[in-house]
Amino acid sequence: MAQRLQTMGSRLRVWASSASHSSAATRAPQRRAFHVAPGERERALLEEDNALKHYKSSKETVKTVKKIGDILVIVVGAGCIYQIFDVVSKRRAERQ
Repeated sequence: MAQRLQTMGSRLRVWASSASHSSAATRAPQRRAFHVAPGERERALLEEDNALKHYKSSKETVKTVKKIGDILVIVVGAGCIYQIFDVVSKRRAERQ
């Protein structure tokens, strides 16, 4: 068993060393190119459009909706726990 692990380890070392020393021709080409300034069309697309501003949600509205949702989750959870407690206490009272 120990000999088998040693041979596997040596094979892994050989494979790792050959993979790390591979030539530049065998490596995958880089996906990112050098930075090129955006053209006229790209700059026009990136500018804010007043016609579309109506459809964008504002950050304050989103924060408010999230807070209301969090509060509702807490209230519903507390209501469920209260209902369970009430049922259990009524059953205990009936037993005694």
